[in-house]
Amino acid sequence: MNRSAQHMPLLNGSIASAAFLVVFLAAWQWGPGLLHIPSFIVPPLSMVAEEFGRAWSANHLLLHTAVTAAEVLAGFILGSLLGACVGYLLGMSPTAEFALSPYILALQIAPKVAFAPLFILWMGFTVYPKILVAILIVFFPVMVNVLTAVRTVDPELINLARAFQATRAQIFWKIEFPASLPPMFAGLRIASTLAVVGVVVGELVGGNRGLGYLLTLGEGQANTPMVFVSIVMLTVVGGIAYLAVILVERRLLHYLPAQSAGGHLQ
Repeated sequence: MNRSAQHMPLLNGSIASAAFLVVFLAAWQWGPGLLHIPSFIVPPLSMVAEEFGRAWSANHLLLHTAVTAAEVLAGFILGSLLGACVGYLLGMSPTAEFALSPYILALQIAPKVAFAPLFILWMGFTVYPKILVAILIVFFPVMVNVLTAVRTVDPELINLARAFQATRAQIFWKIEFPASLPPMFAGLRIASTLAVVGVVVGELVGGNRGLGYLLTLGEGQANTPMVFVSIVMLTVVGGIAYLAVILVERRLLHYLPAQSAGGHLQ
């Protein structure tokens, strides 16, 4: 009985989500016509689906999606690793935090869009400028979450470990690192979606492959359905990245209650 009661909110939420999706798709299909909105402004779902089939065969939609997904994966992994390492460094060393924080903050405040043309001037129309922009966007949320987690570890636990002659490395691996995992995964969830934004910014500024390139191509041709197809595929890529982080989080943080480990979005 308790197990059934626990699964009822999940079942009700799934039904409500599916119903909302059906209503949204129906509104997308027939709403523009009922409201007399021209198709070049908001194309109906059937027109977008038709453009999807055409883009799949004529515009190599799968190739462009794969290119964007690979750039998102590379930017997410590298940016997350860099953010976590810097976060642990600053969290364990107040001196390093005091010395580096102004420069890290300045890097975060600077608009990331401004870096994309600079990276393209340095490295040309390759995948590297897109990955670098994604790294810059992913870096900060992961770094801040890890830094905050390390700084808020219970000092009594650290003092107890030192009383038992624990080394600095043992304190890190046994206390600080496990305590930082839940906040770090919260940052990784945000970073997984921001990585898509970073890659698209790079592709919009200068690219000849990827979904950002298709967005620019659709805009140049006044092909609104192609723009919608690109947006849908970008949403799919970002959603898959987000779900992948959740799956890894559940695997590593299985010892936490479901609400703490993942929240309502699990």
